[in-house]
Amino acid sequence: MNDNMKINKYLKLFLIYICLVILGSGCATVPRGENIATYSIGGVTYYPLVSLCSLRGVDMEYDTLLRTAYLSKESNRVNLMVGDALVLVNDNIMHLNSPVDIYEGTIVMPRQFKEQIFDVLFKAPSLAYRRPGAAKIKLKKVVIDAGHGGTDPGAIGRSGLREKNVNLDIAKKLSILLRNEGVQTVLTRSSDRFVPLSTRVSLANKSGADLFVSIHSNANHSRSVSGFEVYYVAPSVSDTKRAAFTARSVPLNLKNAVFAGSSPELRAIVWDMIYTNSRAESIELSHSLCRAMDYGTDANILGVKGARFQVLKGVRMPGVLIETGFLSNPNEERLLKTGSYRQKLAEGILDGIREYSQDKALVETASR
Repeated sequence: MNDNMKINKYLKLFLIYICLVILGSGCATVPRGENIATYSIGGVTYYPLVSLCSLRGVDMEYDTLLRTAYLSKESNRVNLMVGDALVLVNDNIMHLNSPVDIYEGTIVMPRQFKEQIFDVLFKAPSLAYRRPGAAKIKLKKVVIDAGHGGTDPGAIGRSGLREKNVNLDIAKKLSILLRNEGVQTVLTRSSDRFVPLSTRVSLANKSGADLFVSIHSNANHSRSVSGFEVYYVAPSVSDTKRAAFTARSVPLNLKNAVFAGSSPELRAIVWDMIYTNSRAESIELSHSLCRAMDYGTDANILGVKGARFQVLKGVRMPGVLIETGFLSNPNEERLLKTGSYRQKLAEGILDGIREYSQDKALVETASR
């Protein structure tokens, strides 16, 4: 990517940031419906537009400068503008009670729009998951973090199965699968050794990777609890504080962008946008992973959750932490003992990454 392209990318991100400041923010609620999150903004329920378009097979184009999204499927066309309560539906103007908004870096639409316009024009297809198949993964590099290791065993099952060994085996299997598809991988550890969290974060940030995927196995005091779940960095983690810290120590590498080189405040703004968009993409990746695992295994899917894990707070690219199962649950411990099930988990993660890379529709946030 040349310097002019980089500058244009961050100028567009700057405009998105201004939109975010003007339009305000909301709070996330528990995922529901078609396995997508809902948000409450000013007491109004909103849905992420890119997620519904992906689930319904709707083509979406977004003009960053005009802040306008163009939706199309078969003969139906919808145009909507961020911050506006008027939408153009098949050349007819319709009024909404609440405007289209932006939350966590992605366009969100009010419940009224979803139920009265989107659901009517774009019917929900069969809820059966469609495996991405052999579609090319549109990523260049992925960091795979095998949790725990060395003197830190992680969770330990009744039979003595150690989480650190399960995590490492799944991480290695995933690395092989990704490399076989032409995706470079970086393992934060490739053997049974202890790696500090700060070292894992530093390695990821220096790698220039597109994604960070941390592999873990869970435990609970109740042996009946089981399931697969994915975490992204919680909205309670301040992007502004992270951005201010990063802006003081990490260059943006935009040689001809005067604002990025001379103003610490504006550098912090750009990093704030990067972190905000990274969280939005992490949420999309999390849902893709859950859908893929629901299709490929019999695991109980516990869903997508926000958390304040240190590795997720520290990485500067979209990142998730996967809990593959509970070693405290007798059945899941038995499954996690077997190489065949760990291979199935790695293949499910691969499919989730593939779906995410194919459906990705947010602004590119990786800094090179």
